[in-house]
Amino acid sequence: MTVAATAPPQTANPGFHRLSDGRWHRIEIVFWLLPPAAFFLLPGYLVLGSQILIVALFALSLDLILGYAGIVSLGHAAFFGIGAYTAGLLAVHGWGEPLTGLLLAGAMAAVGGYLVSFLVVRGEDLSRLMVTLGIGLLLYEAANEAAFITGGVDGLSGVTMWRLLGVFPFDLGGKIAYVYSMAVLFLLFMLMRRLVNSPFGLSLRGLREGSKRMPAIGAPVLSRQVRIFTIAAGVAGIAGGLLAQTTQFVGLEVLGFPRSAELLIMLVLGGTGRMYGALIGTALFMVAQEYLSGLNPVYWQFWIGLLLVVAVLFARGGIMGAAEAMRMRLRGKEK
Repeated sequence: MTVAATAPPQTANPGFHRLSDGRWHRIEIVFWLLPPAAFFLLPGYLVLGSQILIVALFALSLDLILGYAGIVSLGHAAFFGIGAYTAGLLAVHGWGEPLTGLLLAGAMAAVGGYLVSFLVVRGEDLSRLMVTLGIGLLLYEAANEAAFITGGVDGLSGVTMWRLLGVFPFDLGGKIAYVYSMAVLFLLFMLMRRLVNSPFGLSLRGLREGSKRMPAIGAPVLSRQVRIFTIAAGVAGIAGGLLAQTTQFVGLEVLGFPRSAELLIMLVLGGTGRMYGALIGTALFMVAQEYLSGLNPVYWQFWIGLLLVVAVLFARGGIMGAAEAMRMRLRGKEK
């Protein structure tokens, strides 16, 4: 009688991606306590703070397609601009209710993202860069030519918002704008966190790592890419709508290439495919921009460029990547 040998239990490969249990870690809770703390501790910087929160939401939308699905884009500002102009035009023409305006801004940008996605997802990285850049430039020039609607280079003024929830008026100090932006960012972050940690989010990582292999396990590549591109465009539109509502002005630069390029810099600084990298990279970039431009309004971009070079050379995967590498190194020493 032979006894079958039982194989020892195999240890899990740390390189595999697993579904998250959905629980919040203590460091995450501490992180999300910082924006409310800044409201009370830094009352003189609430306008800058609301801008950081809005751009952080915009950066998260790009991270969905770049960091998780591996779809590169140089024209993501197109959807940001669609959302901004939608919310702005609604207010100019008599509908200044913030929440419905924000939803419509996201819906219009999502429709635009859905229509564009069929051109973007069928190409490779270089063609995607060119297509998205071209679409962004087309929309920029279209908005410039349609000055009777958008205000052209003078911008869209006369954006008058109603009271938030019918109670809270937008003030010059930016208190309501800050709380409004913080609430929208946190709500959408929770939804996106749930999305990227779902089976659908796990399949997006598979597309990023090897889109040609995914059909072998029955995953429809094009439909998933179209879906995430549409979602990301909608989130970018909400961020644009937030900007229009809180500043009560829409400038032509919301559609410009520099805004898309700066967004990529923020993601590189923070780290792609990690969500918190988008938030940290945005805060670091915008605070550095505010401080350096105050020191020297002409040559401040030199220092931003130097910061980017240092991050690429010495922080592989951005700030979040460097922190993760340090944590793994410390774990190895403990063992």
